[in-house]
Amino acid sequence: MLKRTVRRIRQLSAESIAKDLQTSCGLQISTTSVHRELHGMGFHDQAAISKPYISKCNAKRRMQRCKARHHWTLEQWRCVLWGNKSRLSVWQSDRRVWVWQLPGERYLPDCCVPSA
Repeated sequence: MLKRTVRRIRQLSAESIAKDLQTSCGLQISTTSVHRELHGMGFHDQAAISKPYISKCNAKRRMQRCKARHHWTLEQWRCVLWGNKSRLSVWQSDRRVWVWQLPGERYLPDCCVPSA
C-alpha cells in the first residue's frame, strides 16, 4: 500500500503519506515511521532534477543542428558564444521539489520537474 502510494504521487511528503494512510486505512502511523519504511524499501527523498520540456518538433530541429555541426573544427567552436543562466535567491524558497525515488529512477518522467 505504501509503495503504491509513493509510486502514484512521488512528490508527497512523509507527513502527507502518514495522513493519507490514516484517513484511507485508519492506521495511526508517524511521519518518522513512514520515512523509515520507505528507506527500508529502497526509496530515498531527493531533489527532482530540472528538465526542460522539449517538443518532438524541437527535438528534431536540435538533432538536425547537431548533425550539421558535427564536423566543425575547434576554431569554429571557439567563435560560439556560450552562456550560463543562473539565479540568486535571497530570503526566498529555491523552489526545490522533492520526490521519492529508487536507485536508477532519477531520470524517470515522474522524478523530473519542468524547468522554468
